[in-house]
Amino acid sequence: LQHVQCLKKCSGREMRAEALMITFDDNRINSDKKKIYLVKRISRSYTIWNFVPKNLFEQFRRIANFYFLIIFLVQLMIDTPTSPVTSGLPLIFVITVTAIKQGYEDWLRHNADNEVNGAPVFVVRSGSLVQTRSKNIRVGDIVRVAKDETFPADLVLLSSDRADGTCHITTASLDGETNLKVCVCTHLESLQAVVECQQPEADLYSTIHLSLCLFCVCSCVRPLGPENLLLRGARLKNTKEIFGVAVYTGMESKMALNYKCKSQKRSAVEKSMNTFLIIYLGILLFEAILSTILKYAWQAEDKWDEPFYNQKTEQERNSSPILKFISDFLAFLVLYNFIIPISLYVTVEMQKFLGSFFIGWDLDLYHEESDEKAQVNTSDLNEELGQVEYVFTDKTGTLTENEMQFRECSINGTKYREVNGKLLPSQTSIIGEELLFLKAVSLCHTVQISYDQPDCLVGGGDPFSHVNGFSSNHMEYYASSPDEKALVEALYYTFLFLATARVEVPFCSLRYKLLHVLEFDADRRRMSVILQTPSGGKVLFTKGAESAILPFTTSGEIEKTRLHVDEFALKGLRTLVVACRHFSPEEYIEVDRRLNSARTALQQREERLQEAFSYIEKDLQLLGATGVEDKLQDKVQETIEALRLAGIKVWVLTGDKHETAVSVSLSCGHFHRTMNILELLQQRSDNECAEQLGRLARRIKEDHVIQHGLVVDGASLSLALREHEKLFMEVCKNCSAVLCCRMAPLQKAKVVRLLKTSPEKPITLAIGDGANDVSMIQEAHVGIMGKEGRQAVRNSDYAIARFKFLAKLLLVHGHFYYIRIATLVQYFFYKNVCFITPQFLYQFFCLFSQQTLYDSVYLTLYNICFTSLPILVYSLFEQLVHPHVLQNKPGLYRDISKNALLSFRPFLYWTLLGFSHAFVFFFGSYILMGEDTTLMGNGQMFGNWTFGTLIFTVMVITVTLKLALETHFWTWMNHFVTWGSIAFYFIFSLFYGGIIWPFLHTQDMYFVFVQLLSSGSAWFAIIIIVITCLFPDVVKKVFYRHLQPTSTEKSQVTDELMGGSESGGRI
Repeated sequence: LQHVQCLKKCSGREMRAEALMITFDDNRINSDKKKIYLVKRISRSYTIWNFVPKNLFEQFRRIANFYFLIIFLVQLMIDTPTSPVTSGLPLIFVITVTAIKQGYEDWLRHNADNEVNGAPVFVVRSGSLVQTRSKNIRVGDIVRVAKDETFPADLVLLSSDRADGTCHITTASLDGETNLKVCVCTHLESLQAVVECQQPEADLYSTIHLSLCLFCVCSCVRPLGPENLLLRGARLKNTKEIFGVAVYTGMESKMALNYKCKSQKRSAVEKSMNTFLIIYLGILLFEAILSTILKYAWQAEDKWDEPFYNQKTEQERNSSPILKFISDFLAFLVLYNFIIPISLYVTVEMQKFLGSFFIGWDLDLYHEESDEKAQVNTSDLNEELGQVEYVFTDKTGTLTENEMQFRECSINGTKYREVNGKLLPSQTSIIGEELLFLKAVSLCHTVQISYDQPDCLVGGGDPFSHVNGFSSNHMEYYASSPDEKALVEALYYTFLFLATARVEVPFCSLRYKLLHVLEFDADRRRMSVILQTPSGGKVLFTKGAESAILPFTTSGEIEKTRLHVDEFALKGLRTLVVACRHFSPEEYIEVDRRLNSARTALQQREERLQEAFSYIEKDLQLLGATGVEDKLQDKVQETIEALRLAGIKVWVLTGDKHETAVSVSLSCGHFHRTMNILELLQQRSDNECAEQLGRLARRIKEDHVIQHGLVVDGASLSLALREHEKLFMEVCKNCSAVLCCRMAPLQKAKVVRLLKTSPEKPITLAIGDGANDVSMIQEAHVGIMGKEGRQAVRNSDYAIARFKFLAKLLLVHGHFYYIRIATLVQYFFYKNVCFITPQFLYQFFCLFSQQTLYDSVYLTLYNICFTSLPILVYSLFEQLVHPHVLQNKPGLYRDISKNALLSFRPFLYWTLLGFSHAFVFFFGSYILMGEDTTLMGNGQMFGNWTFGTLIFTVMVITVTLKLALETHFWTWMNHFVTWGSIAFYFIFSLFYGGIIWPFLHTQDMYFVFVQLLSSGSAWFAIIIIVITCLFPDVVKKVFYRHLQPTSTEKSQVTDELMGGSESGGRI
């Protein structure tokens, strides 16, 4: 049926296909076919084969996991003070829990990918239509696509069921535009042909060069252009079915070329944790080396090297001093290894996983109309929501509903407003210029109508046979521009009914013949139609941007219309200017000749078309202007303003046209009316781009008082990023808002990466709803559900149904998540410093014999049972300020920006606090027992296990109460785990030390805890030591809260005064 030939040339060591020749026919089968699969693993990170090694690699990139692996191996190899189980079991538990969590999340993505890969499609095989899966389509396959289906590959249109050989598509999944576009098929005498196409390119807007060579009936070559190519991901509209030949499949399709490989994202908090772990690893090595050196310094005396009660064996005397030094060093390393908290990662994973449910449960993030709740696809980045500095957002379907409504117009210098389907001021009759203007708007478009009857527009039937009395409920408009659709609908409801090239008013019915369509392009920024009037005359109607029409007008109310257009723009309306030109018979003959000559040219077709358009679209008569409102999503303006007050810069990245994007930016508050708008548009060369960037930079420095907004298009952005990246970034960072239009999907991702990799390393967030936003979302963090399918949702880390939900997601959930996990991380290091520092100090009193201060059971359970639940519950429920306060005061978001709670200063405070508390624990207990251990009334003496247990008891109470001091929002669960953890420690210790357990080889703790609690002096010491540790912290909090309160602390006071702490609705 078809086969693929690749003509390749070798250049050095690289082999590259310079041209692709695709041969297809309807009666041959070639067994030498190359199978090219389509979408594979769009969003998943793992496969069944690489899950274990890849996941282990990702997990052992964490310093703590790698460190404990080394410690576990050391414990297996040498004789150490503690059992290998103390390190091995927690490590295995952490790795297993994390792998299960990440595997489950990736399994969900895998299922979503299978839905895409296994989508059913129909292809022509052996002369018949057979059903297969989209992943089995091969280059050269003839594919059938039905109405409302998406194209599974890049296809050249071969046939359409429409009589004129056209079909209509929407490319919202590619460039965000939901407008209708027209594609045409080429005429084939037979189904034996060769398509020669260029190498695949990612640019959606580049000119596509293809040619069709027919080699059966005649050997002729026909050029193919973008209007003949159906891109994968686009959707067929207003056409029953089409057939096309696959030319680009798999990773060569434009949609796939704009995909970015999904990478493993790591939060700033995790990076801070790794930094802290390196510092604590340095502290650990210092303590181990110091202990080893002091041990040998102490043993320099014979009486301490080999005392009478501990004689060396012959093997020990003959062992290598270097090996013995290394062995002792490793033994101390194992003894102090608990300063690195492996349970930190377990707690963090549990906190992220459990905490992510709060987003889905938040009813404020639930959209009732679509029945969509907020969705968390990756819980690893919860805290990043509280650190966002840049938001990159799509426009269509994200900021807007993409629903246009006609509002105002200007006709011959007179303004009209649309009110309840009528134009005001109303006229007694439609006369003169008004009728001509309405005719122009009615006819200058490419709108198509789809009726409920499926065959009414197919074949040669008359589309007007049922117009009279036709209800609008029976048809649907499809337009190449949302403005066109809004204007046509407005005209219908103002008693002007549009059908293909036909106007019907209440008094008469007129039929116009469509002769030529001059399509819209970004350079001209206008579109035109040439029609034959009922009287036989030839007329040109054109509409476009103000700057594209007014310079070419020679008559009409030009100045009045210009003022009206400015008024419409100030109201945030999308404006179009309408004009016309009447041709004499001689003029039209020349126009027709030029157009046909340019359109049939095989070379320089684009340039010749531009010359023809310029010749035609001049000497225009100005008719008027229209103002159309692009309906924004609810509360978009308030959301953008809240983000701006929170210190977050918003960039709009859209594939839409320049004028449309600027209009929406103004209406949604992204650009202010008082803002100085700078433009970097239509740059043709590197030098031109550099000069323009230099001019913009100088303007910003000269006008540094006012705010600036920057508008840049995709072509200029490519030049700016090529050699002038630093200057471009300087201009962007000095602008309050940036708008990038005509952006290809990969360009969006490049812009995000450009900000991410800048010296400041800001946290970025991307939000979009279509497949064209996937690369941008994967580069940053957030995706939003929209109308254009689920590609963005599948590839996003979070999904929300409306843009307005972003404010609460960041300002409330992000704020809470960051504070909770930042405190969790700092607290974990603090309590482990408290835990292991007394063990280090104890070595000074036991000749560095590596004697443990705590019982092995206490060593194992300290982080697992005695101190784990209070911080976990704190990290799930803590709220410094009520959610309503956070939403009403976006500036509070600035208090936690730049990773403020995990900067060096808070880290140093928590670390020094841990060391100071550890010194108080140890020396407070030593003062009590150091000189006289007879603390019992009967004169019985305490031993080293009692001393260690006293320190451990004080430590558990102090670190738990320290967290209680940090807690602002108390729930019953906080009370239960806080006081319950202390009670559990006492109950467990009584049972553990009060019973002889038959399965234990030794029981050093038997009756130790009971004796300790029997001493009044011990109870007094516990109370005094706990107060000594916590009282300075209380004084510090009171001092700073009254003399140097932060914005958050001021809001806490306001919240308490307003009774916010007692109100419901907290997260």
